[in-house]
Amino acid sequence: MTQLLIIGGSDAGISAALRARELDAGVEITIVLADNFPNYSICGLPFYLSGEVTDWHNLAHRKAEDITSLGINLLMNHWAESIDPAKKKVTVKTLDGSTKILTYDKLIVGTGGTSVKPPIQGLDLPGVYPLRWMADSFAVQTHLTDKSPKHAVIIGAGYIGLEMADALTLRGLSVTLIQRSESILKTIDPSLSQLVADELEKHGVEVVTGVNIDRIEPKGERLLVADAKGFERVTDLVIVAVGVNPSTHLAQTAGVKLRINGAIQVNRRMKTNIPDIYAAGDCVETYHRLLGQNIYLPLGSTAHKQGRVAGENAIGGNRKFKGSLGTQVVKIFEVAAARTGLRDDEAISAGLQPLSVETDVWHHKAYYPGAHSLRIRVTGDRSSGRLLGAQIAGHYQGEVAKRIDIFATALFNDMTVNDLNDLDLSYTPPLGSPWDAVQMAAQAWTKQLSKQ
Repeated sequence: MTQLLIIGGSDAGISAALRARELDAGVEITIVLADNFPNYSICGLPFYLSGEVTDWHNLAHRKAEDITSLGINLLMNHWAESIDPAKKKVTVKTLDGSTKILTYDKLIVGTGGTSVKPPIQGLDLPGVYPLRWMADSFAVQTHLTDKSPKHAVIIGAGYIGLEMADALTLRGLSVTLIQRSESILKTIDPSLSQLVADELEKHGVEVVTGVNIDRIEPKGERLLVADAKGFERVTDLVIVAVGVNPSTHLAQTAGVKLRINGAIQVNRRMKTNIPDIYAAGDCVETYHRLLGQNIYLPLGSTAHKQGRVAGENAIGGNRKFKGSLGTQVVKIFEVAAARTGLRDDEAISAGLQPLSVETDVWHHKAYYPGAHSLRIRVTGDRSSGRLLGAQIAGHYQGEVAKRIDIFATALFNDMTVNDLNDLDLSYTPPLGSPWDAVQMAAQAWTKQLSKQ
């Protein structure tokens, strides 16, 4: 009987285990995880803290008993400390400090990522929190409940920072959102991210850009957040959300090669350089379908797919990870922003000749009540007409996620921008137009290209 050992019980690890079990009823599967929250939606933490998800238990994709009922052994509150690939053994420490030795035939490393700790003095002060794991959310929730803070500073205006600005505003706090760069949400272009900034300010969030916080200090019973150039805010709570680093210490004990951003080097079958060791999720580099090379791009959706590939191949399969396009979407108050594929700078770095065209279009026929304007930015290659990427920002009821997925599907299938006009998309006046918003944006791109 094959022994499949999986380190990590989040998206990649659980996905790997489920796929292995689906294909082989006889494989012995054990998952080692460092907490007791298997298969919880980390992406849902801001919505628990906002109060929109009233019970944290509901963040579980599956209950632990649902997983174990499939014959998958869960070792919760166990820390994998080292891997001996020659003997195919993993040393694990338990909650009481004792040590176990686990054996494997195939091993999957899905240790995820850790919150980036920026060079800011005072990160360990009471009232300063990262937000990466369930325990982080409980610490923030306890602070909100016990301390009744009136004001919060959020350092970092990526997805988690933006969602927490929304969440804490809903909880009744005044919020200051601080970003080091000159615009928020750097995954999309400033012309679209400005719509998100406007929405934040509309709901009372103070948006501060171009400020590099370097220290947090006690200020009586409160906290002073400051930079070297004189910026200061006094607050009751600080959330630090400036990115993710791959968690790879365990893999290094086995001699696994690291590469981009210190992430585990894998091939498209999710194999590492060490025989019988696979890896998936936020701890690994990711094959980018358009660039044709690996990058570091940690996303929950990608982790699920990579885990599924690793789980299948670990029991004898030969599946390839088809690649990521970096498709993402975020909702902030009433506005959603999304992207897929390449932006101009990324396309230029890849040796392409991008042309990007922005268009404002109605999400359904304007004569039907409730039409919302969408700003769509289409990026295509000037010489070939190939679609390279797209960005959308607008009211979340404008089906932003659905429409970015149309672009993502087109990218996945190497379509040109003009090919989008041939798609047979649905239409009724309350929901769309005879030419969908995606197609109107494509036509604007084609028209602009003809003028070049």
